[in-house]
Amino acid sequence: MQENSFSKAETLRPTVIEVGGEPQGVVVPTEGGYRFLAVKLPAFVVDGQHFATVEIAHRAVRDAVQGAAEI
Repeated sequence: MQENSFSKAETLRPTVIEVGGEPQGVVVPTEGGYRFLAVKLPAFVVDGQHFATVEIAHRAVRDAVQGAAEI
């Protein structure tokens, strides 16, 4: 029975989102996708948003960080 809880814990681990080698936040699995939690100021534009995939979340964070750098 414990094996099931270990494998479930593995799938619930947060995934770090980096832009330019700098961690900007993490995505955590939610029902139907992933929720982004920002840890750096430029990424707070997308804090709390839900995404279908980690890749889509990464693109949104990258765009937000790069957009903030242009200002």
